[in-house]
Amino acid sequence: MRRSTPTMSLALALVATLTTASLAGTASAAPAPAAAPAATLAAPDVSLTNVQAHLTQLNSIASSNGGNRRAGSAGYAASVSYVKGKLQAAGYTVSEQNCTTCTYPGSNLIAEWPQGPADQVVMFGAHLDSVSAGPGINDNGSGSATLLENALVLAAQNPTMTKRVRFAWWNGEEQGLQGSKHYVNQLSTTQRGYIKGYYNFDMVGSPNGGYFINRITSATAAPLKAYWDSFGIQPEENTEGQGRSDDYSFANAGIQTSGYAAGASYTKTAAQAAKWGGTSGAAYDGCYHRSCDTTSNINTTVLNRSADGVAYAIWALAVGGGTPTNDFSVAVSPTSGSVARGGSTTATVSTATTAGSAQTVTLSASGAPSGVTIGFSPSSVTSGGSATMTVSASSTATTGTFTVTVTGTGSATRTASYTLTVTGGSGGCTGGQLVANGGFESGAASWTASSGVITSDSGQAARTGTYKAWMDGYGSSHTDTLSQSVTLPAGCTSYTLSFWLHVDSAETTTTTAYDKLTVQVGSTTLATYSNLNKATGYTQRTFNLAGYAGQTVTLKWTGVEDASLQTSFVVDDVTLQVG
Repeated sequence: MRRSTPTMSLALALVATLTTASLAGTASAAPAPAAAPAATLAAPDVSLTNVQAHLTQLNSIASSNGGNRRAGSAGYAASVSYVKGKLQAAGYTVSEQNCTTCTYPGSNLIAEWPQGPADQVVMFGAHLDSVSAGPGINDNGSGSATLLENALVLAAQNPTMTKRVRFAWWNGEEQGLQGSKHYVNQLSTTQRGYIKGYYNFDMVGSPNGGYFINRITSATAAPLKAYWDSFGIQPEENTEGQGRSDDYSFANAGIQTSGYAAGASYTKTAAQAAKWGGTSGAAYDGCYHRSCDTTSNINTTVLNRSADGVAYAIWALAVGGGTPTNDFSVAVSPTSGSVARGGSTTATVSTATTAGSAQTVTLSASGAPSGVTIGFSPSSVTSGGSATMTVSASSTATTGTFTVTVTGTGSATRTASYTLTVTGGSGGCTGGQLVANGGFESGAASWTASSGVITSDSGQAARTGTYKAWMDGYGSSHTDTLSQSVTLPAGCTSYTLSFWLHVDSAETTTTTAYDKLTVQVGSTTLATYSNLNKATGYTQRTFNLAGYAGQTVTLKWTGVEDASLQTSFVVDDVTLQVG
């Protein structure tokens, strides 16, 4: 948790007063634990031992890196690497988002469990950085380790999901919630609307701790409160933390929030000590922002109840029960294409199992103009598989732009749209999509590449389908290449090369390009990208190749990595549309 400022304290005083008034009551000795809510029977028990093991690793990382894990430091980078490695091995879709606006530039780490509807997201976050004074094990290794172990348990259980679960570990919280602010500011209005609740966990193992819940009376807080209520511990509103941790970034964007906390530098009252035990008149955490915030600075009872409460919330909010209903999704890449009369073009149709078990999906298309035929190879796939869609235009096909609907039929019917432009093909132009196997779903077919470049390795996600071209990422001196020769017909009006690029890098510099990807046509360099272009997700890159009309050229990508700190250049969905 970051320190409060006088301005923020004044702004929050009214909120704290109203909350205290609504929660006032008579202190009493802690009652005997009540039976847990029925829904907890479906939620797993999260191992306290495993959470503590993560804390030990974070403490060791700090000890090996100057005694702290401050944002932008080697200790923070090593913390990101540790958490990321665990998540990738468990099957999460993991990305690093470089916070370029942070005082100490570094990565937010985002991990999404790839099940459940993508427009119904429940998000759980904790800041991963410490202050420079110490290793930050309660603040906030406790929240980070709690979420990491919950993420691993969810992956191991692999239940049917009714919502998408996304975890986040934030950079720069101690400098003013900078990492979470950066993340929220990068979201579109639509993406913000997908997030149905954000839950924050900052200091959940304070040695003289209490049981505090953000916005305790809200509907968002209900599952967190229900679990702690089952122990009869009478949790209270987290007035100390209001506006001081990463939930504030989401609340400011209109996203509903809640979360657990065990307290920081505020003093435990006699009434709280009577309810929860501990020492009245002493701080919840006497080592707050100090070098003594180590693995010995943890209340394991509070930590254990926090970890299990997170699991209860995940299962209550996002996990389905009973026999799952089989469902799937359909996507087309690219989402548009051009074909000249007498020519053809292709696109990749990808499917995914979104609920239940995989099923057979039959593919069809509608909306094509007269003279255009659309076929699929294969014509049916098992959900999770892909097919090649071929669009062919006769010499008399109707010209213009049309919306084609690609339909997948299984236990349900799912569709995707494809925008098709049919041109006259004047001047002898035979248009279409010239790159073969541009989505790499047929492996290395039609491509020349370094060993291991074209891969389905889950360490980096494909944009669509399963395969992609992954260059470099070794963290040592290395060069990878990818190429394909194409012949560009003469007489066409457009020649557009397009590909999607994801750059993932452990480099922290914002000024020096250590690792580079060069894109060439023949001997001409079209563009150079580097570790400075690292970002979450894929970005589409397009180039006009009209100057090569009538020529056979080689499209080539060359990735060169230096001696340390990996940079991965991941390419997918390559097209060269001519028309």
